[in-house]
Amino acid sequence: MDSLEKYIKENKAFFNDQKADRAKLWENIEAELSHTQPKVIPLWKSPLFKIAASILILIGITGILGSIFLGNNAQEHQFASQELRDIDMHYQGLVSYQIQLVHKNEQLSETDKAEFLSFIDELDQEYEELRLEMQNNLDNERVLEAIVANYRKRIELIENLLRQLNESKLKDEEYGYTL
Repeated sequence: MDSLEKYIKENKAFFNDQKADRAKLWENIEAELSHTQPKVIPLWKSPLFKIAASILILIGITGILGSIFLGNNAQEHQFASQELRDIDMHYQGLVSYQIQLVHKNEQLSETDKAEFLSFIDELDQEYEELRLEMQNNLDNERVLEAIVANYRKRIELIENLLRQLNESKLKDEEYGYTL
C-alpha cells in the first residue's frame, strides 16, 4: 500500500465529520435550472423530422422508379402524337382544299353540297373517335392506320365527286359543239 492510502485509512474518522446539506444542494440546483434557458432539440434530431424525411425519400424513389418504367410508355406516346400531328398536317391540307373545291363548284346544288358534306362530317366524327382512342393508347399502329384510312376515304369521296362533275361537264361541252 501506498503511504497516502495508508494515511486515509488510519484517519478515516476525521474525513467523515462533515455531512452534506441536501436541502441546500437542491435549492442551488433549482436556482440554476430556473435561470437556464429551455433545452432546444435541433430540427434534424426531432422524430417528426425523421418521419417526414423518410416519407420524402420514399416519394422520391417512387417517382424515379415510376419515371424509369413509365418513361418508355411516355416516349412511345410522344412518338405516336408526333406521327399523328404529321399525318394531320399532311391530310388536313388536302381535305380542306378539296372541300373548298366542292363549296365553290357551281354545278352542285346547295342540297347536294349539304348531303355530300354530311358524309364528310360523319368521317370527321369517326376521326375524332380515333383520336380519342389514340390518346387512350389503344394499339397505336392500328389506330394510326385507321386515321390514315379515314383521311384517304374523305379524299377519295371528294375526288370521285369532282371527277364525276368534270366528266359530266365534258359531256355537256361535247354536245354543245356538234355540227
